[in-house]
Amino acid sequence: MARRHLVLGVMAVSGLTASLATPAHAQAPTAPDRPQVTAAPADRAAGIQKHLKISLGAAFGGAWVEHGSKVVVATTDAASAPAIKAAGAVPKVVKYTARDLGAVQKKLNRHAGSAPRSVTAWYVDPETNRVVVKASSKAAVKRFAEAGGVDAAAVRYVHSTATPRPLYDIVGGERYWTPSAGCSVAFSVDGGYVTAGHCGDQGETTSGANQVAQGAFGGSSFPGNDYAWVNTNSQWTPTPTVNKWDGTYQTIHGAVEAPVGSEVCRSGSTTNTRIWCGQILQRGATVRYAEGTVTGLIRTDICADPGDSGGALFTPEGQAQGITSGGSGTCRDGQGGGDEMYFQPVGEVLQILAQQGRELVTSGGGPGDPGPGDPGACDGRQDTATGSLSSGGSDYQPDGSYYRSTSSGTHSACLDGPDGTDFDLYLQKWNGAGWQTVAQSISPTPDENISYNGTAGYYRYRVHAYSGSGQYTLGFDAP
Repeated sequence: MARRHLVLGVMAVSGLTASLATPAHAQAPTAPDRPQVTAAPADRAAGIQKHLKISLGAAFGGAWVEHGSKVVVATTDAASAPAIKAAGAVPKVVKYTARDLGAVQKKLNRHAGSAPRSVTAWYVDPETNRVVVKASSKAAVKRFAEAGGVDAAAVRYVHSTATPRPLYDIVGGERYWTPSAGCSVAFSVDGGYVTAGHCGDQGETTSGANQVAQGAFGGSSFPGNDYAWVNTNSQWTPTPTVNKWDGTYQTIHGAVEAPVGSEVCRSGSTTNTRIWCGQILQRGATVRYAEGTVTGLIRTDICADPGDSGGALFTPEGQAQGITSGGSGTCRDGQGGGDEMYFQPVGEVLQILAQQGRELVTSGGGPGDPGPGDPGACDGRQDTATGSLSSGGSDYQPDGSYYRSTSSGTHSACLDGPDGTDFDLYLQKWNGAGWQTVAQSISPTPDENISYNGTAGYYRYRVHAYSGSGQYTLGFDAP
């Protein structure tokens, strides 16, 4: 149903072992001794592949891992087998080099337009030492190889009737369309996303910003409330991210309610030249729109414009807060001063979806993935640390000290605390005079996640037992 609102829909259109180097003008803390760490299987395999690719040169035929740990390296030169074994790999003599197969694939790429319709994919497969072409018939692969002018012996047919299709990510703050208006995604949930209720009625269809069919409203409440959820088709993948419109994305870790006065930021598809931030002024506000009264809203001093409706309100730490509803003012002056904007808290719609077995998609993983606190939840990290805390106590990791990051990038961590407690996690950076908290995860649960994009420097984690006691595991990665 087409609607007209003070709220913010728009009319539809077409179409990152500390070795110490003291920073200048700053005193670094004393470097701790770091134990030597044995390389993980994936790192070992990568190192062997890199070394042998260089040393074998043109004879290199590719590499792969079997049974999780055995590294196999192919070569066209049988005399190089001892060198491969000495490097810790199993040699396999093959007919074609990696360069040969790469050349075959490039020829096929150049003739992609002449491929029969039943040919759906092709790639270099080092294990079979061939270029695999997937199609519904062997004859189609033969015609494609002939058209590309490639050695038919280097091509391997694999039967497939699959029809590949583009897949698209659902990202908070980005545009979607209904038949009558354009709004913004707030946050991903299992099987779709949440948005504003005034953007569409139950059953109304949606398409993405690219105009590709996306799904339909599974439920909608407006006025009274201003929330809705969209159920998307298999072509769309929910992600725990919000577009910040500066080439980066905010990772969503949960939906812990922030108190009045907290800093929050908003993302929407109309005002997408920057992220707009301010603070929570009140909670539980009531607003009278022309279409009716909406209660229980978050009042902020952040601007928004038509089409930002449904977009995401979140804390800099990545906690989902609200869904853009409506308000006054505009972002068009580039300042947004004096604006008053209202947001539907996400809690109510998330509770409704929880009754359907659906949750907010966060950095802890999607459906079927182990969440924090589950066995193995913090496995696979570069470093792990364990400890035991009494209520109110804190530990600093790694090993009561710190680590050094020599480049910019993402610092991520997973804290697995004891059940029935409230453990919190803080990432701190040395600023030349002391330790400053740069990221935190402080949900009322035993388990926390942090993802922080930082510059080079000295970092440490503080694990704090807000309430309860017991043992914890911290897993973390650094650039």
